[in-house]
Amino acid sequence: MPTSAQRTPFLEVFRHRNYALFMIGLGPHAISTWMHRVAVGWLAWDLTHSTTWLGLIAAADLAPLLLLSPVAGAVVDRTVPIIVLRITQWLQCVMAALLAGLMYAGLVSIWALFAIMLVLGCVHAFGAASRHATVPYTVPRPLVATAVSLDSALFQASRFIGPAIAAIGLQFYGVLSLLVAHTIGTAVLSLFLHFMRVPVPDRPAGTRNMWANIEESLRYVVDFRAMGLLFLLCGASAVLLRPVQEMLPGFAGAVYGAGATGLAWLTSAMGAGAMVSATWIGVRGKVQGLTNICYWGTGALAASTFGFIVTDNVLVGVVFAALAGFTLNTVTTGVQALVQSSVDDAMRGRVMSLFTVIFRGTPAIGGFCLGVLAEFIGLRWTFAIAAAICFAALIWLLPERRAIGESIESAQQRRSEEAVN
Repeated sequence: MPTSAQRTPFLEVFRHRNYALFMIGLGPHAISTWMHRVAVGWLAWDLTHSTTWLGLIAAADLAPLLLLSPVAGAVVDRTVPIIVLRITQWLQCVMAALLAGLMYAGLVSIWALFAIMLVLGCVHAFGAASRHATVPYTVPRPLVATAVSLDSALFQASRFIGPAIAAIGLQFYGVLSLLVAHTIGTAVLSLFLHFMRVPVPDRPAGTRNMWANIEESLRYVVDFRAMGLLFLLCGASAVLLRPVQEMLPGFAGAVYGAGATGLAWLTSAMGAGAMVSATWIGVRGKVQGLTNICYWGTGALAASTFGFIVTDNVLVGVVFAALAGFTLNTVTTGVQALVQSSVDDAMRGRVMSLFTVIFRGTPAIGGFCLGVLAEFIGLRWTFAIAAAICFAALIWLLPERRAIGESIESAQQRRSEEAVN
């Protein structure tokens, strides 16, 4: 029988009870989350037919992360991450039920939708920080990169499954069915979290001023230059190209003329590409060479975006949407795995909250600004400009590519040796 050392990381992570429970509960929640996102995006478009409002709804969900994520990271590093995760998960369940109730009563307006998404954005800031700080403690450190990647793979798989189900739900049962499904899926993960027994990390952050904790995390990332440049690379993709996801209702309705069904297929295609990417990184199971993959993945993402915007054929659009999903997730999951593998345990919650700011918060700025710009010059020209700027940022970072990889991989090796000793 193979020993732990002989088993592949892909199989080994599921032998750990806490990780297995988390992943089982995450499945229904993740699928219903993407059903909810399709429902909210289409509802906003149906109510307004405005790209500006699509950007505002995206900003309501994502902008709180810009302000609250550093605070959330400091709170998580001063408390027990799994407890914070349980609280935020139940709050998400309550807000999902509220939106479904308003929809059932016929009381949903664009402003009510905006308010609910704004509250959810605040909750997500603490939920994301606690999740990033919890998952690495469900497995031994050598398996962290694989655990993070497979966590992402499941969530990205839901981007394919959820919107595909949403297409059927929208056509036969309406938006309300998707909102109810999300309420149930969120409750399932909330229950599974209560069966997990994650060890409490021993960290000194709680003895210091919270604002000093936040300042310390910023200084840590700046001093760890390779990590800071990785965050910059991820940020370029997040601000300039990730907002394509929030603008998909506009592309489906105004560019492709494909309606709600087209929106579901475009979203599913992006999810399918992202799922393949995250699974590949998880099965790969190592950080060596991952920096190069993230770098060139950013260039491929910009190229895929160009392909997506130059066609008006929805089938061709689906192909490029899948490529965009693959390359975007390659960059974000790759950077997350690199950071999780090399960061100090005492800084994990705060540093990963900064990652959340970049990956989920800054797209609020990009989504709003690009949405407003698209009102004047159209979606195609808007994202052509965004992709060109991303290419320019990639060229600027080219001389640093090799040094970043060597620094990150060296830090990961030190952390692994410390864990063994």
